[in-house]
Amino acid sequence: MPGKAQEKQKLIDKEEKRIDGRQLDELRPIKLEVGLLSSADGSAYIEQGKCRILAAVYGPREAHPKHLALPDRALLQCRYHMAPFSVEERKSPAPSRREIELSKVIREALEPAIFLEYYPRSSIDLFIEVLQADGGTRCAGITVAALALADAGIPMKDLIVACAAGKVEGKLVLDLSDAEDKLGEADVPVALMPTQEDAITLLQMDGILSLEEFEQAVNMTLNGCKQIYKLQKEALKAKYVSLKEETEE
Repeated sequence: MPGKAQEKQKLIDKEEKRIDGRQLDELRPIKLEVGLLSSADGSAYIEQGKCRILAAVYGPREAHPKHLALPDRALLQCRYHMAPFSVEERKSPAPSRREIELSKVIREALEPAIFLEYYPRSSIDLFIEVLQADGGTRCAGITVAALALADAGIPMKDLIVACAAGKVEGKLVLDLSDAEDKLGEADVPVALMPTQEDAITLLQMDGILSLEEFEQAVNMTLNGCKQIYKLQKEALKAKYVSLKEETEE
């Protein structure tokens, strides 16, 4: 066990720099792109640190099988899936219990933002494919899925943006990497709608925090979410600016 203790000690140095050189309250580098897949109604891509995730939206369209259709609103179907090559040790392509759980968690985090009542008896199908995992795929998946829904023209109250904070070696940190997630003491993923009075659509916690630490962690995630929210809007604008330039040429 001393080897593990030594490994944990390296996550944050004496100057409070993290294993990847970030400050405690600093996000990983983020890149967002919209409209990559011509075959989908909407699509988006995110790079967050070493995470690489692609999201695609199809619909609203006829629900299959038909008995799943709801008379008063659209059915949002979400599939979160990690590619076999997304982690160091090859993963089985079959959906795991964790993937099934995260599909449900992501769907429930997104539903409050979507005007599902506009499309009764239809289905909106969302696919989230993790190409490379490095911690925080749940939050990054929510962020990129919201962009794909917006790209598909699905009416929404606001974009949903997600971020996590956690506790590593006794210190609160923002946007945990894979090593920090695995060796840390706690993890608090949060998703929200910033323009809807910061309405929170996802709040989970894994690990143990004091009440004061929990409040601090949530506030860290809110600040992180607002930074990512700006990048979401910029990514959407960039797509339509490029489309405008193409039509003017």
